[in-house]
Amino acid sequence: MKKTNLIIIFCMIMLLAFTGLTGCGSQTADAADSEEPSAAADSEMLPEEDASDFVVLSEAVPDVILEIRYYSTYNFVGDRIDGYEEPIALMTKEGAQALKEVSDDLIQKGYRLKIYDAYRPQMAVAHFVRWAEALDDTRMKEYFYPDLDKSVLFDQGYIAEKSGHSRGSTVDLTLFDMRTEKEVDMGGTFDWFGIESHPDYKGITEEQYQNRMILREAMLAHGFKPIDTEWWHFTLADEPYPDTYFTFPVSRDSVGQ
Repeated sequence: MKKTNLIIIFCMIMLLAFTGLTGCGSQTADAADSEEPSAAADSEMLPEEDASDFVVLSEAVPDVILEIRYYSTYNFVGDRIDGYEEPIALMTKEGAQALKEVSDDLIQKGYRLKIYDAYRPQMAVAHFVRWAEALDDTRMKEYFYPDLDKSVLFDQGYIAEKSGHSRGSTVDLTLFDMRTEKEVDMGGTFDWFGIESHPDYKGITEEQYQNRMILREAMLAHGFKPIDTEWWHFTLADEPYPDTYFTFPVSRDSVGQ
């Protein structure tokens, strides 16, 4: 075979190979481009400082009572937490609307909701992490974790580098009895580090357990989901930003009010 023919055949083979490779790549790209973006993808693209979908919770749910622990020094750290610039609670519009429905139902039963925390900026979570790493700072141990050595807080999941609160649709709360004008006895305090905080903990009275269940059932009925370690903690099941951790501070300025 002549050398010229060999060159022509070689060029044709390389051209076919190149065409096949680029064709496969192009088909994959077309498939990806035509796919509708998921809600998670949308949330990941949102700026972490974008508070446009957040509201002041006490304005969206006027009947709530606020006791914002991380604005005060009465919390497991013992200091006001970074990012809490005002003693208010912020929440996504979707979360606040669902909580309004919970509040309306419970008012008919003689209760109001008392809020300890809602949206928590990522800078606050970082503050918790720094505190947990400072093993010699045990100022609040007797009030919140008397039975735990501080060195186990990461391993046992009490402190982590991310919090669902930073996604904006999680709330920590309890019940307030309008008849007695007192906080309802839940058989344990907010932010207690121990099995006593588990919703199904049986080492409390029947009345205390039933009080936990009143709160739990009302929250579940309106789209919130619980966790198995904290009776006070609930997240909107259909949260609008499941993959976004916001950083703006807790203040009215953040939401333009």
